[in-house]
Amino acid sequence: MYKILLVDDEAGVREGIRRRIAWQEHGFDCVGDCENGFEALEAAELLAPDVVLTDINMPFMDGLELTRQLAERCPHVKVIILTGFDDFDYAQQAVKLKVMDFILKPITASELIAVLQKVRGELDAEKLRRENLDLLKRQLHESLPLLKERFLERLVSADIGQREAKERIAYFRLPLEGPDFIVFAADVDRFAESHPEADHELLRFAVYNIVQEIAGREAGATVFRTREEKIVCILSGEGTDALLDKAQQLAEEIRHAVETYLRFTVTLGIGRPETGLRGIRRACRSALSALDYRFMLGSNRLISIMDMEGRREGGEAVPSSWEKELLVGVKTGTREEVRRAITSIVSHLKTSNLSINQCYIRIQKILISLMHTLDELGGAAVEPFGDRVNPLTDIYAFKTLEDIESWLHDTCLRAVGRISDARNDLAETQIRRAEAYIRENYQLQELSLKTICQEVHMSSSYFSALFKQQTGRTFVEYLTAQRLEKAKELLKFTDLKTYEIAARTGYADPHYFSILFKKTTGETPSEYRQKTAVEKP
Repeated sequence: MYKILLVDDEAGVREGIRRRIAWQEHGFDCVGDCENGFEALEAAELLAPDVVLTDINMPFMDGLELTRQLAERCPHVKVIILTGFDDFDYAQQAVKLKVMDFILKPITASELIAVLQKVRGELDAEKLRRENLDLLKRQLHESLPLLKERFLERLVSADIGQREAKERIAYFRLPLEGPDFIVFAADVDRFAESHPEADHELLRFAVYNIVQEIAGREAGATVFRTREEKIVCILSGEGTDALLDKAQQLAEEIRHAVETYLRFTVTLGIGRPETGLRGIRRACRSALSALDYRFMLGSNRLISIMDMEGRREGGEAVPSSWEKELLVGVKTGTREEVRRAITSIVSHLKTSNLSINQCYIRIQKILISLMHTLDELGGAAVEPFGDRVNPLTDIYAFKTLEDIESWLHDTCLRAVGRISDARNDLAETQIRRAEAYIRENYQLQELSLKTICQEVHMSSSYFSALFKQQTGRTFVEYLTAQRLEKAKELLKFTDLKTYEIAARTGYADPHYFSILFKKTTGETPSEYRQKTAVEKP
């Protein structure tokens, strides 16, 4: 409902207008009437009408002067001029004063209603625009933290013009007056195993709060989070040495606070001091580069790029003897040899003075050799690496060499286990083949260890050891047992002579067969036949 105020020096006219219009049906509430401009001005300030319907020709203050005064004091009020003078000059002045409309007396109800509908339409449109603007302002206010973070991320990662940078810094009221800047970046090393995955975002926010609280004590500090979940602090001030000291002090305080109160660790990288707004980007890049050295130096520490920038882009390769020891250990299934080789390799990388990129290359070379070895052994080359699609690129997800060492150790031992299982399966299959061959060919006098080894493609020494391990007997013991069991059947169920049974079970010498039979069973072939014949039903 919109409020309307009537102004006319004739009381009859005011009363007639009030009575002839059903105000509420048309969306208006007539809140008062006045007989001159002075009264109307006071009433407008008190009643805050949306529309003023005023006569133009009144004593003390006419309608045009009232319109001028309302434009200054109540600029939102719509004014409709009511006049009995069909005077072009009045209309021209009314237009200049941005009067909503003017109506000539005598006025009819239909004319006034038409004007009111027109005014209401414009008031509705203005109300909608105000509501939309208020909504946009609220949304902007709610989005300011995110917009500020996105601007800061652009500031430290993209080439922003000086003018735009200064305008946005002023808009977000960021304390980046300079002239000197330094940046340090913090990143969570790893969460404790006791923290469920759902709590990780909450814990990252807790780290952010700690950084804000500690760094926020400095007048020139600005803290924000990157999309890579790192927390960056820009320190602004005068004097690069003083800024470097302050950054190291704050970073150490933050590291200690996170470890003490959150029970996990963060590593912080401190960049080089720079001068000027354009230097912020370089300062941040060097801070993130310092943080990358956590891969080689380990976690829960401060790393200054000033300490690391002297590292040369070279270094000794991993000694081939360690790599060879690792591969031999995997092939032979020697777990201790594998563990020792991995420890030696990682220790060498930590102290080799290699750059981070070269360190990754060394690890990838070892992985390629390992995958080639696994492939040679007949297993899937990437199977021991778990669900990772490509271990050569997945190593970049690890934050420290200690993480790489643990992962590589687990991977190699898993490979050893699978190779051992595969070998056991193959060995068992080969021994079962050998047993079947013996059962089928026991009657052959020329059946020997050499014959069997040729059949299963094994060396005699390896086969003998494996056969004993799988069956609990030597080859000769197993063959003898098979032949004598068959001889017992022939003695029991046939009338064949002893020499015939000897020949059928692989013995050319019947006398040797009889001696062997008695030695094994405690009875001669004849005694065994007689005994079994008596026991027959």
